[in-house]
Amino acid sequence: MNYWLMKTEPDTFSIDDLKKRKKEFWDGVRNYQARNFMRDNMKKGDLILIYHSSCKEIGVAGVATVTTECTPDKTQFDEESKYFDKKATKEKPRWFYVEVKFKKKLKRVISLDEIKEETKLKDLALIKKGNRLSIMPLKKKEFDIILSLE
Repeated sequence: MNYWLMKTEPDTFSIDDLKKRKKEFWDGVRNYQARNFMRDNMKKGDLILIYHSSCKEIGVAGVATVTTECTPDKTQFDEESKYFDKKATKEKPRWFYVEVKFKKKLKRVISLDEIKEETKLKDLALIKKGNRLSIMPLKKKEFDIILSLE
């Protein structure tokens, strides 16, 4: 099993939205490294920390699971979508998504500041300068430590 942190802006899609919908395709990822994580490494059953970014309360808000392995992201073919990619073809898609399923909402958001203060997480990619990836792999130990901060 793999462990992940997936960022989302709660004004666009929050842990509460995922809770209401139960499952959702994680579409619109347009960073090659994040895409490669989804395409090459995410497997059904993997656990995900849902991280709210670009908001008042930045941090880990909930847990989800991967329910389907990668599939071509349909938004890349839709000319009306903000995620349309004219270079993508159905024969050679460039972008992919996985489906995620709500598992639980945390009792409170585990803030980025709390995560930064935890010395056992000093090597976490999330807190390194310049890391803006929307999808990041975590070690099981990192995943467990973050959840223990709740």
